[in-house]
Amino acid sequence: MRPELLKGHLDVLLLAIISEGPAHGYAIIDELRHRSEEAFALPEGTVYPALHRLEEAGFVSSTTSRVDGRSRRTYALTGDGRQALAERRREWSTFKGAINAVLGEQP
Repeated sequence: MRPELLKGHLDVLLLAIISEGPAHGYAIIDELRHRSEEAFALPEGTVYPALHRLEEAGFVSSTTSRVDGRSRRTYALTGDGRQALAERRREWSTFKGAINAVLGEQP
């Protein structure tokens, strides 16, 4: 899959994964890869900046803990993040329907 197809959609994918419960960065990356059947096998250098952007926007919060002597940051969805996810799901549904209509595909 061409990487540019993901552009503009990474945030909603991350919000969707985090909406199911707090998770640390590597678990989020792994879940994204698993759910997409390896289509979204993204490097940390792509995902962590997006997580930081979502945190700065107030859509996720994070806590830091120590596990096996290493620092681990866990991300959780905020109330604003739940609202943003709902809105982006609506936008995606509209976008997907419009693309399918243009391509002549059935919903």
